[in-house]
Amino acid sequence: MRTRRTLLTTGVAGLVGLAGCSGTPPRSADGSPEGADDGAGSDDGDSNADDGGDDTEGDATRIGFVGDLMLGRSVNDRWADEEGGPEDVWGSTLSRLQGLDGLVGNLECCVSDRGTKWPDKGYYFRSDPDFAVPALEAAGASFVSLANNHVLDYGEPALRDTGSHLSDAGIAHAGAGTDRDAALEPATFEAGELTVAAFGLTDQSAEFAASESEPGTAFATLDPSVSATRSLVEGILDRAEAHDPDLVVASLHWGPNWETEPRPVHERFGRWLIERGVDAVHGHSAHVLQGVEVYEGRPIVYDAGDFVDDYISYRDREGVRNKRSALFELVVRDGDLDELIVEPIEIADEAATLADDDVAEWVRDTLEERSAAFDTDVERSDGQLAFPLGEE
Repeated sequence: MRTRRTLLTTGVAGLVGLAGCSGTPPRSADGSPEGADDGAGSDDGDSNADDGGDDTEGDATRIGFVGDLMLGRSVNDRWADEEGGPEDVWGSTLSRLQGLDGLVGNLECCVSDRGTKWPDKGYYFRSDPDFAVPALEAAGASFVSLANNHVLDYGEPALRDTGSHLSDAGIAHAGAGTDRDAALEPATFEAGELTVAAFGLTDQSAEFAASESEPGTAFATLDPSVSATRSLVEGILDRAEAHDPDLVVASLHWGPNWETEPRPVHERFGRWLIERGVDAVHGHSAHVLQGVEVYEGRPIVYDAGDFVDDYISYRDREGVRNKRSALFELVVRDGDLDELIVEPIEIADEAATLADDDVAEWVRDTLEERSAAFDTDVERSDGQLAFPLGEE
C-alpha cells in the first residue's frame, strides 16, 4: 500500500496530545454554564434514515472517524441498566458502526469507578467500566484518544483504570499515560488488512500534562513553528514507523469550544503533519462541526463534533448546532486513499442516531460550506456527500 513511509524514515516523531473540551461554554441568562444540562439531556431529533452502509466495491477498507464520545453522567445513567444493553447508546448507528473495518474516536471521559475529583473543575465526566467497555466493544471501537481534558477528572487512579480497562478489551489508545513517555507512545490497530498507527495531540488543559515522572496527557503547543513541538512530533512518528504501518492517524484535541472555523495556527499544523507523513488528521474539541480540507490528497477533519453526549442543545449562536455531527468514513480502496464519506448524525435522547432527512441535509450543506474555505472538492449524489482523496 502506498503510504508516507519514506517520510517517516527521516525521523519525524512524536507527541501525543491532550485533548478534550476546553475553554468556557456559553452561559445562560442566570450566569450558569450551558456546557451541560442537569442530566435530562434529551433532544428533539429523531432518526428514520436508512442505516445501510455504502457499497464499496472492490478491495476496500473502511475506517470510521467520530468526534467526542462522552459516556459519563446521564449518558451512563440512561443506558447502563437499559434492558437492551450498553450498545443501545449507539441507537440506529450501531449496524453502520459494526459494518466498518475500524473505528476511531475521542473518549471524552475516564472509565473507572474510583478516584477523587480534580479540584476546581466545572465538569466531571466518568463512566462505569461495566457500561463503557461493553458499549465501546459493541461499536467495534479500534482506537480512542485519551488526549483530552477529562481523562484526569478523577485523578491518577481513574486514569490508570481507563488504560487498563481499554487494554483488557483490546481497544488501542494513546494520548495519556503514567508518565510523559507513556503518553507520547503511539498505538496500533488492524483495520481489515491494514495496520494503522495512531497518536493523540492536544493544546488544551496544560494542568493535565504528563511530566517525566507524573501521569497525565501528552500536551504541546500545536504550532509547526515551535521547535519543541516539531521535535516531539518527529519523535512520535519515528516510534510509529517502527510498527511499519500502512496508515498513520493523528487525533488532535485542539482549539476552543463552540467555534465553527479552525484557527489559522491549527490549519498550518494539520498541513505540516500531512507533509511529515500523517495520512489522516482527526480533529475534535469544539463540540461542533468544522470544515474538511484535503491536503496533498489526505483528509484533515478540523472538528468532527460530538458523537454522543448529554449536553444541552445550543441554538442561540449562529451556526452552532452541537447535536448535529457526522460519521466520517475513510475508504481505502486497493491500497490507496479513495474518499471520505459523510454519514450525518444527530444526538437524540442521549444516543447517537442516523439523522433524518432535514438534519442530514443541514449537515451536508454545512460541511460543504465550511470546507469551501479550503477549496475542498466535494461530490454529492443520491443524497450522499463525499470528499475525493488521493493524489491529483
